[in-house]
Amino acid sequence: MAEKEIIATDKAPAAIGTYSQAVKVGSTVYLSGQIPLVPATMELAGDEFEAQVVQVFENLKAVCQAAGGELADIVKLNIYMVDLGHFAKVNEVMGRYFQQPYPARAAIGVKQLPKGAQVEMDGVVEL
Repeated sequence: MAEKEIIATDKAPAAIGTYSQAVKVGSTVYLSGQIPLVPATMELAGDEFEAQVVQVFENLKAVCQAAGGELADIVKLNIYMVDLGHFAKVNEVMGRYFQQPYPARAAIGVKQLPKGAQVEMDGVVEL
């Protein structure tokens, strides 16, 4: 059985439950869901959807870097939104953080997210 390495950084929100920010097995890193919490305050990055998406990408970036990679190393990205009407805005913001080839992706509408967040993302990184 492959050994698990727990990835943790104070540059992303602390885990608020029984999970790790990420787990690395071999060259693969499994990213836990990130909501738009500002690491220093553990409060939401405002009520504006775009600001929340930016904070989620910044949180994911911090965890990727702690694992020895970067956002471009994400091969699968899952996006959860309470309003799929914001899909175009997610694409716009994602375009600031990713260049082709883009990761595989799913966008899923959900009823509710922790702490009243409007968006959450998780993913898989290949280093």
